[in-house]
Formats: sequence, C-alpha cells, structure tokens
Amino acid sequence: MSKQTNNKTLCVFCGAQNAVAPKFLEVGRQLGAKMAENSVALVYGGGDCGVMGAIANSVMKSGGWVTGVFPESLRNIENEHQNLSEIVIVDSMHTRKELMYKKSDIFAILPGGFGTMDEMFEILTWKQLKLHNKPIVILNFDGYWDHLVALMENIINTGFARQENRELYAVVNNVDELMEFLAKA
Repeated sequence: MSKQTNNKTLCVFCGAQNAVAPKFLEVGRQLGAKMAENSVALVYGGGDCGVMGAIANSVMKSGGWVTGVFPESLRNIENEHQNLSEIVIVDSMHTRKELMYKKSDIFAILPGGFGTMDEMFEILTWKQLKLHNKPIVILNFDGYWDHLVALMENIINTGFARQENRELYAVVNNVDELMEFLAKA
C-alpha cells in the first residue's frame, strides 16, 4: 500500500453503478491517475464499482493514497473495496458523510446519481451556512451536470438563494480544468 505523502485531500462524490457509459468510468480513471501524479489523496465512499471504483483503482495503481469510508448498511447492496490504503467501516450513511467531510480539504462532484446529489447539496448547504469554507467543484464532464447547473442558476435567479451563492462552488468541464482548480485551491 502507498504511503500518504500528499499535500491535499480531495473528497470525490460520484456514481457507484457499473452500467454506465464507459466514458464516465474513463474520466474517473483519468482523474485518479492525475491525482496520484500530483500527490492528491482521495477520500471517497469506499466502494469498488462504478466511477467510484474507477477513481480509487486508478489512484492506487498510480501509487497514490486512498481512504474509503464505507457504511455497514451498504454491505448487502455493494462491496467495500478490499485494496485501499485505508478503509474505515462506519455505522451509517450520516457517519460516512461526516467522516468524509472531516478528512477532506476539497470536494469534487463527478457524474453520479441521487446519492451523489445528496452529498453535493449537503456539503454545499454546509458551506452556505458557514460550517466550512472548503472549495467545491462540479466536474461537468460531457455536459452531464448541465441541467443541475441550470437548476442551481434558476434557484439563485428566482431569489430562493442569494446571488453570492454562485461563489460557493465552481464548475469545470474536464479533468485538466479540475486539476488546475485543485492547484489553485
């Protein structure tokens, strides 16, 4: 296992489904390799499938550090990754999110489903409430999050969120832009 010798820890929220277009798994692999190359550690949900597994496997294969946080309750739905630098088994999804948040310096949202959106909106709301001031970036790979970004703009434009809430997050379109964001964060 790799030794943790990094200067930043990126928490990635993303999908855990294998039945997605290969391009989404590939963007996860690309990000994982770049993270390891730049000594950025990964904190994620601890699964071994979907974009989640693709990122973790790529970071590990490239010699980086990966911390997975996996709730016991998911064991009947999916499996925790068996080959990580560190795996923490927790009692609930709430504990999982809390520990992931504590262990991370920056948050990235990659293509995913309802769980990904849950995690993103919680960390975004916590930032809005000034419970943290960590950077949040949405990787809008291949326009995946176009409708979500438009919805967030509509929420702001109709007055349900303040104009300055646009500053709570950034949107990038590819792995290189995400790595540039990390370098500046």
